Amino acid sequence: MSAGHPPPVRGRQPEPPQDVPAQPRRPGGRVRPHGRSLPLRVGTRGSPLALWQTRYFLRLVSGFCPVLRAAQAFEEHAITTSGDRVQDRRLADLGGKGLFAKEIHEALLDRRIDFAVHSLKDLETELPPGIVLACTLKREDARDALILGPACAGATPDPADPWGAIPAGAIVGTASVRRQAQILHARPDLRVEVIRGNVQTRLAKVRAGDRYAASLLALAGLRRLGLEAEAALVLDAEAMVPAAGQGIVGVTVRADDTELRELLAAIEDPEARAVSTAERALLAALDGSCRTPIGGHARLLPDGRLHLTGLVARPDGSFLLKRSLTGAVADAARLGRTLGEGLRADSPADIFA
Repeated sequence: MSAGHPPPVRGRQPEPPQDVPAQPRRPGGRVRPHGRSLPLRVGTRGSPLALWQTRYFLRLVSGFCPVLRAAQAFEEHAITTSGDRVQDRRLADLGGKGLFAKEIHEALLDRRIDFAVHSLKDLETELPPGIVLACTLKREDARDALILGPACAGATPDPADPWGAIPAGAIVGTASVRRQAQILHARPDLRVEVIRGNVQTRLAKVRAGDRYAASLLALAGLRRLGLEAEAALVLDAEAMVPAAGQGIVGVTVRADDTELRELLAAIEDPEARAVSTAERALLAALDGSCRTPIGGHARLLPDGRLHLTGLVARPDGSFLLKRSLTGAVADAARLGRTLGEGLRADSPADIFA
């Protein structure tokens, strides 16, 4: 086994979270029996959040297919990615979010694993030839959460002015140019510096209070790890537009693996597929570089229509353009393209350089 691919854990099925609601099944969602050998090998990053998401997925798929409830049905392969190895620089400086998936894609194409579980926001918009996004799971809350350190002690964040709790000139830690741009647009007096690591590591750095006054994390990750109480405030998705795909778990397989594609289609959440289709179409239309701050957030309205908000900005916050479109769920991809093309047309050329 190559470097970065530790030996799998054999002989036991991972313990999935027990308090996760069952995934909605598609109407009439039945799959034909298949004869492939077990165990099925699942690739994932090795962070606590990635492993939680993987075991959540395995619980869902095991519950749907009785054959897979058998012992030794799955084999976890924790894969160290390029994005995991380098912790002192922004992903944008290393080549973008595809760095959290590159080695996993390679393992899938080399048939060392059968499928892979990802945070959808970490997947590049255009997947490598031979790999498809086969399944999206029910979305957790897509919003960002404000984390405050000791420098903000005693402050009670106001939802109408979330940044008011941070002292003038303070340092906010984030590795996201999307978050950086929106923070600096609202509070140009603040300084933004890189903070990397898994969720627990970043929380510890803010708690230490020796550098960062505040940070931002995805609420979905905090909830999945039982750390929601660390959030001083959950930011409205219009005030801090989330990353496209945030809060959604996506599963990739080889394009020619029809049996797994059929099985995974049966457990997919239709709403997650609709909103992620719109958000990823928005990204594709904008076609920004890894240094372009881009936000995208779609949701279903009570009347069943799809509402999509998109954002582009300069990293320093000196330019920010945000717009929304609403339309039919069946037009999710078209809505994303239309909104993205409009944002691109009305933004300065240097945004996408």
